[in-house]
Amino acid sequence: MMTGKSRRQQLEEMLAEDPHDPFLRYGLAMEHVSAGQDEEAVRCFEELLRMTPDYVPGYMQAGRALARLNRVEEARAVFQAGIAAARKQGDLHAAEEMAGFLEGLN
Repeated sequence: MMTGKSRRQQLEEMLAEDPHDPFLRYGLAMEHVSAGQDEEAVRCFEELLRMTPDYVPGYMQAGRALARLNRVEEARAVFQAGIAAARKQGDLHAAEEMAGFLEGLN
């Protein structure tokens, strides 16, 4: 059943009520990614990482969006920060995955 509201609108409303929920913010950023709106996605990821600097998936997706926008230096910096955050949490898989993306940047 359609409520007439897009998933993005629903996420935006929930975020307005709970602006510090990293999962909602990540979800909204990913909605922008799905829609091909990488600029918007990057803004959401930056907001997410400012509020929740240990949210590892945010670094991975922000770096990928920046790379798609050819903002290579920024992507490199985000992946490096993400690798550090992932290692700090013992998430070696995420750290390795981001290291792979980092190597792929030209």
